[in-house]
Amino acid sequence: MSAQPKPQRLPDAERLTIGELAQRAQLGAETLRYYERLGLLSPAERTPGGYRLYAPDALERLDFIRRAQALGFSLAEIAELLALHARPEADMGAVRAIAAERLAQIDAKMDDLRRMRSGLQALLDACPGHGPAAQCPILAALKS
Repeated sequence: MSAQPKPQRLPDAERLTIGELAQRAQLGAETLRYYERLGLLSPAERTPGGYRLYAPDALERLDFIRRAQALGFSLAEIAELLALHARPEADMGAVRAIAAERLAQIDAKMDDLRRMRSGLQALLDACPGHGPAAQCPILAALKS
């Protein structure tokens, strides 16, 4: 049985400190630490002084996370997507299922928002906008 080759360690000059990565990604350092605790960002190597050093591809991973968040994916879903992305042999059907579930959740939220809008519009239409607040149909509807 042959030994697995050790991953090559990048020279410190090619790695990014947490401050550099945070600045390039336009995120706070605490966000990076949080992503690392959640497993969204690979644990950083540490200098002898304990400083975090990240590989340059950490920025690409953070871009992936940001784009997924912009589409409404939760951090748990993003973790699943990243795990699938890391396994080239994984079936894209699993990725599609996650995206389809997110779309269904968005559709449900949009339906809820349409109902809320309709109800609020009806209350606004019923309120003359002047007179004593005790006679306001909006407050009356909220009270009952």
